[in-house]
Amino acid sequence: MDRNSGYQKEEIKKGLYLVSTPIGNLRDITLRAIDVLMRSKYILCEDTRTSGILLKKYNIKSKLISNHKFNEKKNLSKILELLKAGSIISLISDAGTPNISDPGKILVNECVANNIEVIPLPGPSSVTSAVSVSGFSEKFLFYGFFPEKKKDLLDDLENLSKLNSSIVFFVSPKKINRIIPYLKKFFSGRKVVICREMTKYFEEFIRADIDNLHLLSSKIKGEITIVISENKLYKKKPLNLDESDKKLINNMINKFAIKEITDLIHQDKNIPKKIIYNYCIKIKNEN
Repeated sequence: MDRNSGYQKEEIKKGLYLVSTPIGNLRDITLRAIDVLMRSKYILCEDTRTSGILLKKYNIKSKLISNHKFNEKKNLSKILELLKAGSIISLISDAGTPNISDPGKILVNECVANNIEVIPLPGPSSVTSAVSVSGFSEKFLFYGFFPEKKKDLLDDLENLSKLNSSIVFFVSPKKINRIIPYLKKFFSGRKVVICREMTKYFEEFIRADIDNLHLLSSKIKGEITIVISENKLYKKKPLNLDESDKKLINNMINKFAIKEITDLIHQDKNIPKKIIYNYCIKIKNEN
């Protein structure tokens, strides 16, 4: 494949492109992503060796600039200067959607402050891939990597355990067994899916009740995505009649039908109809 192989040559906007790249299988890349990467004068990447494998496969010869968490501030003025001069620049991560638990936020904010176009190219994401395969609630919170300090970890997990939604974490294979006891402590009664090497040949999904989750093999490699289920035991406290509601029902009970009273208060207060109806019957019988 070369720069002239079948891609339409319509003009594209100048600016910074956030290009999603495969999370494993190199074929999981969009035609638009290949097109934009080919047209980019520069491609910002975390590791030029890792990105070089993908770019070589698709014969993309744009110039690479190493841009990771240790040098992104140092690179900032140079990149902004290139963008202001009209260069098309793409930002990619080692895998997945850039700027999600990866470097890029600083540059994006500076582009916004300088009225430089920032254009996202949707594509592979380990977050949405893991949620889709989990079978858990589609209402989810993405947390990202666990903090290093134990106090921060405990505080965050305690707060997260109160949420009734799926929760997605990233963790390195070196830290997974240190994290599992904390997951069992704070998310007892819930289910978990541990996603490893997604889209690759040795892709694996470990499904378990959190209470029965065992430590994993120390030989596991590759970044891990964890999805914890919504809390099946979570129940909203039902709304109930307060004293003003009861007083209103007493005033209405001999003037309106029970169904009318029930519908009126349910519509106004969203209290379950059964609670209203039962109270009306009780008052009616007492009278």
